Amino acid sequence: MKTRESGMPAEGVWTTFFTPDQALRKLGLRRSVDAVDFGCGYGTFTIPAAQITGGTVHGLDVEPEMVAATQAKAEALGLGNVRTYLRDFIAEGTGLPDGSVGYAMLFNILHAECPETLLREAWRVVAPGGTLGIIHWNCDPATPRGPSMDIRPRPEQCRRWAEGVGFQFAGQVDLPPYHWGMTLLRPHCRPAGVPASLL
Repeated sequence: MKTRESGMPAEGVWTTFFTPDQALRKLGLRRSVDAVDFGCGYGTFTIPAAQITGGTVHGLDVEPEMVAATQAKAEALGLGNVRTYLRDFIAEGTGLPDGSVGYAMLFNILHAECPETLLREAWRVVAPGGTLGIIHWNCDPATPRGPSMDIRPRPEQCRRWAEGVGFQFAGQVDLPPYHWGMTLLRPHCRPAGVPASLL
C-alpha cells in the first residue's frame, strides 16, 4: 500500500530538500546501532545512516525501483551494512524481529492513512532505550513539495501519536529549508496509560 500522495520527484530535485547526515546527527543517530528506514526511497537517508552508524541499516520500500536505487548506491560505495527489502510495511510490517534495532526512521511518511500503525511497528522493532526519528514537511503551503495541507501532519500531532503508543518525546529541531524533525525514545518500561494491546 502506498501512502497518500506518495509520488517521488526526480532524485536531483529530491536531494536538494535535505542535508541528510546533519539531520541524522541532529536526530540522535549514534554509532554502532542497527537502524531501519521506513520508505528508503532513493536511499537519501539509508546510505548516510549506514555511513554514520556502521551498524546494519534496513531500508524498506514498496517500490521496486526505489529498493534497486538504494541497493545500487550501497554497492557503489562498498557499504556492506545496508540491507534492502521490497515490502509493503504498512500492510505487512517490517518483518524484523522485536527489539532488533536501536534507531527507526519515519521520514516524510506520517501523512499515511494509518500513522499509528507505523508508529506501533516502530515501537515493536526498536529496542528499549532506542530512538525514533521523525521528519516531515513544514506546515507551510509554500513548500515546493509535500502532501496537501489537509493531510500534512503537524509536529504536535506526530508527538501525540508517538506518545500514544509509548514513545517519550526527547526534542524537536528545525531542518531547513523545508522540514522539521523530532526525536523520541522508547523507554525500558511501558509508560502508564498505554494499553499492552497497543504495543
